[in-house]
Amino acid sequence: QVQLVESGGGSVQAGGSLRLSCAASGYTRSIATMSWFRQPPGKEREGVAAIYTRDGITYYADSVKGRFTISQDIAKNTLYLQLDSLKPEDTALYSCAAGRALLYGSSGLKSANYDYWGQGTQVTVSS
Repeated sequence: QVQLVESGGGSVQAGGSLRLSCAASGYTRSIATMSWFRQPPGKEREGVAAIYTRDGITYYADSVKGRFTISQDIAKNTLYLQLDSLKPEDTALYSCAAGRALLYGSSGLKSANYDYWGQGTQVTVSS
C-alpha cells in the first residue's frame, strides 16, 4: 500500500504562482509513475502532468505545458507541481496519484491507470 498526502494549495490572483507537494509513504518502491490530476468545479477530473520515477521523464497536458512543472525528490519521497502564470481556469481540486505501471505518454494522464490517490488540495485563482 501507498499513502499520498497533498499540501500547498491556496488562493492566488491570476498570474501568480503556487507549489504543490505530495508526500508518499508506504511501499513506494512499487511505484513507477506519479502524476497530478485536477478537477474543476462541476467538471470531470483531468490529467495535468506525469513523471516516471526511475528516470524522471515528464509528460504534460497541452493546457499547462510551459506553465506547470512536475518534479520529484526521491530521497524525501515527495512529488511537486510548480504552478506559474496561473489563470482563473486553473481553479480546481488538485490530486496526486501513483501507479505501479510505467505509463508513458498520454496513458500517464488517464486516471483509470493509477492505483493510489491522495485527498487533494484546492487551488483557487481569481481574476
